Amino acid sequence: MKENKKHKNDPHRKDPEEQIEQQKTTPTDDETPTPEPKDEEESRVDDLLDKYAELQDSYLRLRAEFDNYKKRTLREKSDLMKYGAERTVVTMLDVLDDFDRAIESMDQATDVDAVKEGVLLVRDKFISALRSEGVHEMEVQGVDFDPELHEAVAISDGTEEQKGKIIDCVLKGYVLNDKVIRHPKVVVGK
Repeated sequence: MKENKKHKNDPHRKDPEEQIEQQKTTPTDDETPTPEPKDEEESRVDDLLDKYAELQDSYLRLRAEFDNYKKRTLREKSDLMKYGAERTVVTMLDVLDDFDRAIESMDQATDVDAVKEGVLLVRDKFISALRSEGVHEMEVQGVDFDPELHEAVAISDGTEEQKGKIIDCVLKGYVLNDKVIRHPKVVVGK
């Protein structure tokens, strides 16, 4: 009996029925509720899917923008090739108009010098138009022959000073900005 009293007064000692009840309600290690990892994983997966969708959208927009850029660039290049010479052609049309007027005036002209002067004025205007486009005549007289720049059509006897130099120009050469667009045909001294 003493033992019973002892157990009754012992706060840690429980009644066997209480122990059974407590075992039913106390989860075992297998049943211990852990934080729902699936919820965290699902949340992470959702975040990653959202990020993927955002990046995919961004990629598609950039791709479309780049495709539009390529199309626009090709169109601009095509237009440049088609109409790039427009300014030059307009300038040449002015010169053509001057030639037409000169030809008309030749029918009525009695003074050959006046006609010659008119043609020279048109020629000067044409040369000026070429210069405005960056075209210049190559100076070759007395210059050392350079096969990269000049085309030799003949070799002629010359003085010792003329050896290897251009002594005559058969056809003028022209440069557009820094590029030779027509090589001069020259006679070289030997």
